[in-house]
Amino acid sequence: MRSVFLGIFFLWVSISPAVCAEGTDSPPLILTLETAVERAVAQSISLQINAIDLQTAKKEASTLWAQFFPSLTVGAGVSYAASPLAERAGQASSRDPFTYTLNFRASISLNERILTTLERIKLLYQSRLFSYEQARQQIEIQVSRTFYQLLAQRENISIREEVLRLAELQLEKNRISFENGFISNLVYLQSQLSAETEKLNLNRARTEYNSSLREFLMLLGYDQNTGIRLEGTIEVSPFAADPEELIREYLPKRPDIISQRQKIEQLENTRTQTFLSSRGPSINLSASYDGNYFREFTDNLSGSVTVAIPLDGWIPGTVKDQALRSARAEVEKAKLELKNIEDTARTGIRSISAQLRDSWTGIEIARLRVEIAERTYELTEEGFRNGTVELLTLEDTRNRMAEARQQLLTDELTYQTMILDLAAALNIDWREFLRSRG
Repeated sequence: MRSVFLGIFFLWVSISPAVCAEGTDSPPLILTLETAVERAVAQSISLQINAIDLQTAKKEASTLWAQFFPSLTVGAGVSYAASPLAERAGQASSRDPFTYTLNFRASISLNERILTTLERIKLLYQSRLFSYEQARQQIEIQVSRTFYQLLAQRENISIREEVLRLAELQLEKNRISFENGFISNLVYLQSQLSAETEKLNLNRARTEYNSSLREFLMLLGYDQNTGIRLEGTIEVSPFAADPEELIREYLPKRPDIISQRQKIEQLENTRTQTFLSSRGPSINLSASYDGNYFREFTDNLSGSVTVAIPLDGWIPGTVKDQALRSARAEVEKAKLELKNIEDTARTGIRSISAQLRDSWTGIEIARLRVEIAERTYELTEEGFRNGTVELLTLEDTRNRMAEARQQLLTDELTYQTMILDLAAALNIDWREFLRSRG
Protein backbone atom coordinates (compact mmCIF):
# COMPACT_ATOMS: atom_id res chain seq x y z
CA MET A 1 0.00 0.00 0.00
CA ARG A 2 2.84 2.38 0.85
CA SER A 3 4.49 1.66 -2.51
CA VAL A 4 1.25 2.62 -4.27
CA PHE A 5 1.13 5.87 -2.29
CA LEU A 6 4.72 6.69 -3.14
CA GLY A 7 4.10 5.95 -6.81
CA ILE A 8 1.17 8.37 -6.87
CA PHE A 9 3.25 10.98 -5.06
CA PHE A 10 6.13 10.63 -7.54
CA LEU A 11 3.68 11.16 -10.39
CA TRP A 12 2.32 14.30 -8.69
CA VAL A 13 5.67 15.94 -8.04
CA SER A 14 6.88 15.19 -11.54
CA ILE A 15 4.21 17.46 -13.02
CA SER A 16 5.61 20.72 -14.39
CA PRO A 17 5.18 23.69 -12.05
CA ALA A 18 3.66 25.57 -14.94
CA VAL A 19 0.76 23.12 -14.75
CA CYS A 20 0.55 22.75 -10.97
CA ALA A 21 0.69 26.45 -10.23
CA GLU A 22 -0.83 27.82 -13.41
CA GLY A 23 -2.99 25.19 -14.97
CA THR A 24 -6.75 25.04 -15.21
CA ASP A 25 -9.13 22.74 -17.01
CA SER A 26 -8.73 24.81 -20.18
CA PRO A 27 -5.45 24.93 -22.10
CA PRO A 28 -3.05 27.40 -20.45
CA LEU A 29 -2.23 30.69 -22.09
CA ILE A 30 1.39 30.72 -23.25
CA LEU A 31 3.23 33.91 -22.36
CA THR A 32 6.63 34.94 -23.64
CA LEU A 33 8.45 38.01 -22.40
CA GLU A 34 7.50 39.92 -25.56
CA THR A 35 3.78 39.09 -25.33
CA ALA A 36 3.78 39.91 -21.60
CA VAL A 37 5.31 43.33 -22.26
CA GLU A 38 2.81 44.04 -25.06
CA ARG A 39 -0.07 43.05 -22.81
CA ALA A 40 1.16 45.22 -19.92
CA VAL A 41 1.64 48.22 -22.19
CA ALA A 42 -1.82 47.81 -23.70
CA GLN A 43 -3.48 47.45 -20.28
CA SER A 44 -1.66 50.26 -18.49
CA ILE A 45 -4.11 53.02 -17.57
CA SER A 46 -1.31 55.41 -16.60
CA LEU A 47 0.31 54.91 -20.00
CA GLN A 48 -3.01 55.59 -21.74
CA ILE A 49 -3.30 58.85 -19.79
CA ASN A 50 0.23 59.79 -20.84
CA ALA A 51 -0.69 58.99 -24.45
CA ILE A 52 -3.68 61.38 -24.30
CA ASP A 53 -1.51 64.14 -22.83
CA LEU A 54 1.07 63.49 -25.55
CA GLN A 55 -1.50 63.76 -28.34
CA THR A 56 -2.82 67.03 -26.89
CA ALA A 57 0.67 68.51 -26.68
CA LYS A 58 1.49 67.27 -30.20
CA LYS A 59 -1.63 68.91 -31.61
CA GLU A 60 -0.78 72.18 -29.88
CA ALA A 61 2.82 72.04 -31.10
CA SER A 62 1.71 71.41 -34.69
CA THR A 63 -0.46 74.56 -34.69
CA LEU A 64 2.01 77.16 -33.44
CA TRP A 65 0.72 79.58 -36.09
CA ALA A 66 -2.39 79.97 -33.96
CA GLN A 67 -0.39 82.14 -31.55
CA PHE A 68 -0.05 84.77 -34.32
CA PHE A 69 -3.67 84.57 -35.42
CA PRO A 70 -5.35 87.92 -34.75
CA SER A 71 -8.44 88.41 -32.68
CA LEU A 72 -11.37 88.81 -35.12
CA THR A 73 -14.81 90.18 -34.32
CA VAL A 74 -17.77 91.07 -36.48
CA GLY A 75 -20.86 92.89 -35.32
CA ALA A 76 -24.05 94.52 -36.49
CA GLY A 77 -26.28 97.12 -34.82
CA VAL A 78 -29.28 99.36 -35.17
CA SER A 79 -29.86 102.75 -33.50
CA TYR A 80 -32.79 105.16 -33.32
CA ALA A 81 -32.46 108.97 -33.22
CA ALA A 82 -35.31 111.51 -33.58
CA SER A 83 -36.42 115.03 -32.44
CA PRO A 84 -39.83 114.71 -30.72
CA LEU A 85 -40.23 118.45 -29.95
CA ALA A 86 -39.49 119.50 -33.53
CA GLU A 87 -41.99 116.98 -34.83
CA ARG A 88 -44.67 118.42 -32.53
CA ALA A 89 -43.93 121.93 -33.87
CA GLY A 90 -44.48 120.73 -37.40
CA GLN A 91 -40.82 120.67 -38.26
CA ALA A 92 -40.61 116.95 -38.99
CA SER A 93 -37.38 115.82 -40.55
CA SER A 94 -37.20 113.64 -43.62
CA ARG A 95 -34.21 111.87 -42.18
CA ASP A 96 -34.74 108.20 -41.30
CA PRO A 97 -34.43 107.89 -37.47
CA PHE A 98 -33.07 104.35 -37.76
CA THR A 99 -29.37 103.79 -38.44
CA TYR A 100 -27.96 100.37 -39.30
CA THR A 101 -24.28 99.54 -38.91
CA LEU A 102 -22.00 96.62 -39.68
CA ASN A 103 -18.42 96.44 -38.35
CA PHE A 104 -15.39 94.16 -38.50
CA ARG A 105 -12.36 94.42 -36.19
CA ALA A 106 -8.98 92.65 -36.09
CA SER A 107 -6.25 93.10 -33.49
CA ILE A 108 -3.05 91.40 -32.42
CA SER A 109 -0.67 92.16 -29.58
CA LEU A 110 3.02 91.58 -30.22
CA ASN A 111 4.71 91.29 -26.84
CA GLU A 112 7.04 89.04 -24.88
CA ARG A 113 4.35 86.45 -24.28
CA ILE A 114 4.16 85.22 -27.87
CA LEU A 115 7.78 84.10 -28.18
CA THR A 116 7.89 82.61 -24.70
CA THR A 117 4.56 80.86 -25.28
CA LEU A 118 5.90 79.27 -28.46
CA GLU A 119 8.93 77.99 -26.56
CA ARG A 120 6.73 76.74 -23.74
CA ILE A 121 4.57 74.76 -26.17
CA LYS A 122 7.62 73.12 -27.73
CA LEU A 123 9.06 72.23 -24.32
CA LEU A 124 5.71 70.87 -23.19
CA TYR A 125 5.55 68.51 -26.18
CA GLN A 126 9.12 67.32 -25.59
CA SER A 127 8.35 66.82 -21.91
CA ARG A 128 5.18 64.83 -22.63
CA LEU A 129 7.00 62.72 -25.22
CA PHE A 130 9.75 61.99 -22.75
CA SER A 131 7.24 61.16 -20.00
CA TYR A 132 5.43 58.71 -22.29
CA GLU A 133 8.61 56.96 -23.39
CA GLN A 134 9.88 56.81 -19.81
CA ALA A 135 6.58 55.38 -18.54
CA ARG A 136 6.61 52.74 -21.27
CA GLN A 137 10.19 51.80 -20.50
CA GLN A 138 9.43 51.50 -16.79
CA ILE A 139 6.59 49.10 -17.59
CA GLU A 140 8.88 47.02 -19.81
CA ILE A 141 11.57 46.89 -17.11
CA GLN A 142 9.06 45.98 -14.42
CA VAL A 143 7.49 43.22 -16.51
CA SER A 144 10.90 41.86 -17.53
CA ARG A 145 12.12 41.86 -13.95
CA THR A 146 9.00 40.04 -12.72
CA PHE A 147 9.07 37.61 -15.65
CA TYR A 148 12.63 36.51 -14.92
CA GLN A 149 11.88 36.32 -11.21
CA LEU A 150 9.03 33.92 -11.98
CA LEU A 151 11.31 31.83 -14.20
CA ALA A 152 13.81 31.63 -11.34
CA GLN A 153 11.10 30.62 -8.88
CA ARG A 154 9.85 27.98 -11.29
CA GLU A 155 13.36 26.62 -11.69
CA ASN A 156 13.69 26.58 -7.90
CA ILE A 157 10.58 24.41 -7.78
CA SER A 158 12.25 21.99 -10.20
CA ILE A 159 15.32 21.89 -7.95
CA ARG A 160 13.18 21.17 -4.87
CA GLU A 161 11.27 18.48 -6.79
CA GLU A 162 14.50 16.78 -7.76
CA VAL A 163 15.76 16.87 -4.17
CA LEU A 164 12.44 15.48 -2.94
CA ARG A 165 12.60 12.72 -5.55
CA LEU A 166 16.04 11.71 -4.32
CA ALA A 167 14.88 11.84 -0.71
CA GLU A 168 11.84 9.69 -1.51
CA LEU A 169 13.95 7.17 -3.39
CA GLN A 170 16.35 6.99 -0.47
CA LEU A 171 13.41 6.59 1.91
CA GLU A 172 12.08 3.66 -0.11
CA LYS A 173 15.51 2.00 -0.13
CA ASN A 174 15.85 2.53 3.61
CA ARG A 175 12.40 1.07 4.19
CA ILE A 176 13.40 -2.12 2.43
CA SER A 177 16.70 -2.23 4.29
CA PHE A 178 14.94 -1.64 7.62
CA GLU A 179 12.39 -4.39 6.98
CA ASN A 180 15.27 -6.75 6.15
CA GLY A 181 17.16 -5.69 9.28
CA PHE A 182 20.10 -4.02 7.54
CA ILE A 183 19.60 -0.59 9.13
CA SER A 184 18.27 0.61 12.45
CA ASN A 185 14.93 2.23 13.10
CA LEU A 186 16.72 5.54 13.85
CA VAL A 187 18.23 5.67 10.38
CA TYR A 188 14.87 4.91 8.83
CA LEU A 189 13.16 7.66 10.89
CA GLN A 190 15.89 10.14 9.87
CA SER A 191 15.24 9.42 6.20
CA GLN A 192 11.49 9.91 6.80
CA LEU A 193 12.18 13.27 8.45
CA SER A 194 14.38 14.28 5.54
CA ALA A 195 11.66 13.45 3.02
CA GLU A 196 9.02 15.35 4.98
CA THR A 197 11.35 18.35 5.23
CA GLU A 198 11.79 18.37 1.48
CA LYS A 199 8.02 18.22 1.03
CA LEU A 200 7.74 21.33 3.18
CA ASN A 201 10.46 23.12 1.18
CA LEU A 202 8.72 22.23 -2.07
CA ASN A 203 5.35 23.45 -0.78
CA ARG A 204 6.89 26.77 0.29
CA ALA A 205 8.51 27.21 -3.12
CA ARG A 206 5.20 26.57 -4.86
CA THR A 207 3.34 28.95 -2.55
CA GLU A 208 5.87 31.70 -3.23
CA TYR A 209 5.65 31.09 -6.96
CA ASN A 210 1.83 31.14 -7.02
CA SER A 211 1.77 34.37 -5.02
CA SER A 212 4.17 36.06 -7.43
CA LEU A 213 2.22 34.68 -10.37
CA ARG A 214 -1.03 36.20 -9.13
CA GLU A 215 0.64 39.61 -8.82
CA PHE A 216 2.01 39.20 -12.35
CA LEU A 217 -1.47 38.41 -13.68
CA MET A 218 -2.82 41.56 -12.03
CA LEU A 219 -0.02 43.57 -13.64
CA LEU A 220 -1.02 42.25 -17.06
CA GLY A 221 -4.74 42.78 -16.48
CA TYR A 222 -5.65 39.08 -16.37
CA ASP A 223 -7.98 37.40 -13.94
CA GLN A 224 -6.05 35.72 -11.12
CA ASN A 225 -7.57 32.35 -12.05
CA THR A 226 -6.26 32.55 -15.61
CA GLY A 227 -4.12 29.55 -16.48
CA ILE A 228 -0.82 30.57 -18.06
CA ARG A 229 2.48 28.96 -18.91
CA LEU A 230 5.60 31.06 -19.05
CA GLU A 231 7.84 30.30 -21.98
CA GLY A 232 11.46 31.27 -21.57
CA THR A 233 14.67 30.65 -19.69
CA ILE A 234 17.30 32.68 -17.91
CA GLU A 235 20.29 32.66 -20.22
CA VAL A 236 23.16 34.93 -19.30
CA SER A 237 26.44 35.49 -21.08
CA PRO A 238 29.52 37.53 -20.20
CA PHE A 239 28.92 41.22 -20.72
CA ALA A 240 31.93 43.44 -21.11
CA ALA A 241 31.62 47.14 -21.80
CA ASP A 242 33.83 50.10 -21.08
CA PRO A 243 31.94 52.25 -18.53
CA GLU A 244 33.55 55.41 -19.90
CA GLU A 245 32.29 54.55 -23.37
CA LEU A 246 28.81 53.93 -21.97
CA ILE A 247 28.93 57.29 -20.19
CA ARG A 248 29.91 59.15 -23.36
CA GLU A 249 27.33 57.41 -25.51
CA TYR A 250 24.33 57.03 -23.22
CA LEU A 251 24.67 59.49 -20.34
CA PRO A 252 22.74 62.24 -22.18
CA LYS A 253 19.84 59.75 -22.56
CA ARG A 254 19.36 59.18 -18.85
CA PRO A 255 15.78 60.08 -17.82
CA ASP A 256 16.78 62.24 -14.86
CA ILE A 257 19.31 64.17 -16.95
CA ILE A 258 16.81 64.75 -19.76
CA SER A 259 14.24 65.91 -17.22
CA GLN A 260 16.70 68.29 -15.57
CA ARG A 261 17.72 69.79 -18.90
CA GLN A 262 14.08 70.36 -19.76
CA LYS A 263 13.67 72.04 -16.39
CA ILE A 264 16.58 74.36 -17.20
CA GLU A 265 15.02 75.23 -20.55
CA GLN A 266 11.73 76.02 -18.85
CA LEU A 267 13.45 78.19 -16.27
CA GLU A 268 15.38 80.01 -18.98
CA ASN A 269 12.11 80.52 -20.80
CA THR A 270 10.63 81.97 -17.61
CA ARG A 271 13.66 84.20 -17.17
CA THR A 272 13.30 85.50 -20.72
CA GLN A 273 9.63 86.17 -20.21
CA THR A 274 10.36 87.96 -16.93
CA PHE A 275 13.02 90.09 -18.62
CA LEU A 276 10.79 91.06 -21.53
CA SER A 277 7.80 91.81 -19.32
CA SER A 278 9.84 93.98 -16.93
CA ARG A 279 12.26 95.70 -19.35
CA GLY A 280 11.26 94.91 -22.91
CA PRO A 281 8.88 96.90 -25.12
CA SER A 282 5.51 95.59 -26.22
CA ILE A 283 3.76 96.43 -29.48
CA ASN A 284 0.02 96.31 -30.07
CA LEU A 285 -1.43 96.42 -33.59
CA SER A 286 -5.14 96.96 -34.13
CA ALA A 287 -7.41 97.73 -37.06
CA SER A 288 -11.16 98.21 -37.42
CA TYR A 289 -13.64 98.84 -40.18
CA ASP A 290 -17.17 100.20 -39.64
CA GLY A 291 -19.76 100.65 -42.35
CA ASN A 292 -23.40 101.68 -42.73
CA TYR A 293 -24.84 99.92 -45.74
CA PHE A 294 -28.42 101.05 -45.33
CA ARG A 295 -30.05 104.29 -46.51
CA GLU A 296 -26.94 106.47 -46.49
CA PHE A 297 -23.70 104.65 -47.22
CA THR A 298 -20.92 105.55 -44.80
CA ASP A 299 -17.82 103.64 -43.76
CA ASN A 300 -14.76 104.19 -41.62
CA LEU A 301 -11.40 102.41 -41.56
CA SER A 302 -9.03 102.98 -38.65
CA GLY A 303 -5.81 101.46 -37.33
CA SER A 304 -3.34 102.02 -34.54
CA VAL A 305 0.13 101.01 -33.42
CA THR A 306 1.01 101.29 -29.75
CA VAL A 307 4.47 100.85 -28.25
CA ALA A 308 4.89 100.61 -24.47
CA ILE A 309 8.25 100.57 -22.69
CA PRO A 310 8.30 99.81 -18.93
CA LEU A 311 10.65 101.92 -16.84
CA ASP A 312 10.40 100.53 -13.32
CA GLY A 313 12.09 97.27 -14.36
CA TRP A 314 15.36 99.15 -14.94
CA ILE A 315 15.41 100.61 -11.45
CA PRO A 316 17.39 98.42 -8.96
CA GLY A 317 15.38 97.12 -6.03
CA THR A 318 11.96 97.36 -7.60
CA VAL A 319 9.58 94.40 -7.66
CA LYS A 320 10.25 93.68 -11.34
CA ASP A 321 14.02 93.93 -10.84
CA GLN A 322 13.86 91.49 -7.91
CA ALA A 323 11.75 89.06 -9.97
CA LEU A 324 14.35 89.12 -12.75
CA ARG A 325 17.20 88.47 -10.30
CA SER A 326 15.24 85.57 -8.76
CA ALA A 327 14.66 84.04 -12.22
CA ARG A 328 18.38 84.21 -12.97
CA ALA A 329 19.21 82.54 -9.63
CA GLU A 330 16.80 79.68 -10.36
CA VAL A 331 18.53 78.99 -13.68
CA GLU A 332 21.98 78.87 -12.04
CA LYS A 333 20.67 76.62 -9.30
CA ALA A 334 19.18 74.20 -11.86
CA LYS A 335 22.49 74.05 -13.74
CA LEU A 336 24.32 73.11 -10.54
CA GLU A 337 21.71 70.42 -9.85
CA LEU A 338 22.29 69.06 -13.37
CA LYS A 339 26.02 68.79 -12.72
CA ASN A 340 25.35 66.94 -9.48
CA ILE A 341 22.98 64.51 -11.24
CA GLU A 342 25.54 63.86 -14.00
CA ASP A 343 28.30 63.18 -11.45
CA THR A 344 26.05 60.78 -9.55
CA ALA A 345 25.04 59.07 -12.81
CA ARG A 346 28.65 58.52 -13.83
CA THR A 347 29.39 56.94 -10.46
CA GLY A 348 26.34 54.68 -10.77
CA ILE A 349 27.22 53.48 -14.28
CA ARG A 350 30.79 52.72 -13.26
CA SER A 351 29.53 50.87 -10.18
CA ILE A 352 27.01 48.68 -12.07
CA SER A 353 29.61 47.88 -14.76
CA ALA A 354 32.08 46.76 -12.08
CA GLN A 355 29.38 44.70 -10.36
CA LEU A 356 28.58 42.97 -13.64
CA ARG A 357 32.19 41.94 -14.08
CA ASP A 358 32.41 40.65 -10.52
CA SER A 359 29.03 38.93 -10.80
CA TRP A 360 30.08 37.00 -13.88
CA THR A 361 33.12 35.74 -12.02
CA GLY A 362 30.76 34.59 -9.26
CA ILE A 363 28.57 32.77 -11.82
CA GLU A 364 31.55 30.86 -13.18
CA ILE A 365 32.52 29.83 -9.65
CA ALA A 366 28.90 28.85 -8.88
CA ARG A 367 28.73 26.67 -12.01
CA LEU A 368 31.92 24.88 -11.01
CA ARG A 369 30.54 24.47 -7.51
CA VAL A 370 27.40 22.81 -8.91
CA GLU A 371 29.49 20.32 -10.88
CA ILE A 372 31.55 19.47 -7.80
CA ALA A 373 28.44 19.17 -5.59
CA GLU A 374 26.71 16.85 -8.05
CA ARG A 375 29.77 14.63 -8.37
CA THR A 376 30.20 14.62 -4.59
CA TYR A 377 26.63 13.49 -4.12
CA GLU A 378 27.08 10.66 -6.60
CA LEU A 379 30.15 9.42 -4.75
CA THR A 380 28.47 9.85 -1.35
CA GLU A 381 25.41 7.92 -2.48
CA GLU A 382 27.64 5.13 -3.73
CA GLY A 383 29.47 5.08 -0.39
CA PHE A 384 26.17 4.92 1.49
CA ARG A 385 25.09 1.92 -0.56
CA ASN A 386 28.39 0.26 0.30
CA GLY A 387 27.96 1.06 3.98
CA THR A 388 30.96 3.38 4.26
CA VAL A 389 28.95 6.63 4.53
CA GLU A 390 26.27 7.49 7.08
CA LEU A 391 22.81 8.69 6.17
CA LEU A 392 23.34 12.13 7.71
CA THR A 393 26.39 12.64 5.52
CA LEU A 394 24.37 11.63 2.47
CA GLU A 395 21.59 14.05 3.35
CA ASP A 396 24.08 16.82 4.03
CA THR A 397 25.68 16.23 0.62
CA ARG A 398 22.27 16.26 -1.05
CA ASN A 399 21.37 19.54 0.65
CA ARG A 400 24.68 21.06 -0.41
CA MET A 401 23.97 20.05 -3.99
CA ALA A 402 20.55 21.72 -3.84
CA GLU A 403 22.09 24.80 -2.23
CA ALA A 404 24.73 25.02 -4.98
CA ARG A 405 22.05 24.84 -7.68
CA GLN A 406 19.95 27.48 -5.95
CA GLN A 407 22.96 29.76 -5.51
CA LEU A 408 23.75 29.51 -9.22
CA LEU A 409 20.11 30.33 -10.02
CA THR A 410 20.23 33.34 -7.69
CA ASP A 411 23.48 34.60 -9.20
CA GLU A 412 22.13 34.31 -12.75
CA LEU A 413 18.93 36.13 -11.78
CA THR A 414 20.95 38.88 -10.08
CA TYR A 415 23.13 39.21 -13.17
CA GLN A 416 20.09 39.51 -15.44
CA THR A 417 18.55 42.09 -13.10
CA MET A 418 21.73 44.20 -13.12
CA ILE A 419 21.64 44.25 -16.92
CA LEU A 420 18.06 45.54 -16.72
CA ASP A 421 19.16 48.18 -14.21
CA LEU A 422 22.06 49.28 -16.38
CA ALA A 423 19.86 49.52 -19.48
CA ALA A 424 17.30 51.54 -17.51
CA ALA A 425 20.02 53.84 -16.22
CA LEU A 426 21.21 54.40 -19.79
CA ASN A 427 17.62 54.80 -21.07
CA ILE A 428 17.88 52.12 -23.74
CA ASP A 429 16.05 48.88 -24.50
CA TRP A 430 18.02 46.19 -22.70
CA ARG A 431 17.67 43.60 -25.51
CA GLU A 432 18.95 46.05 -28.10
CA PHE A 433 21.63 46.98 -25.61
CA LEU A 434 22.83 43.37 -25.33
CA ARG A 435 22.74 42.85 -29.09
CA SER A 436 24.77 46.00 -29.66
CA ARG A 437 27.37 44.84 -27.13
CA GLY A 438 27.35 41.17 -28.07
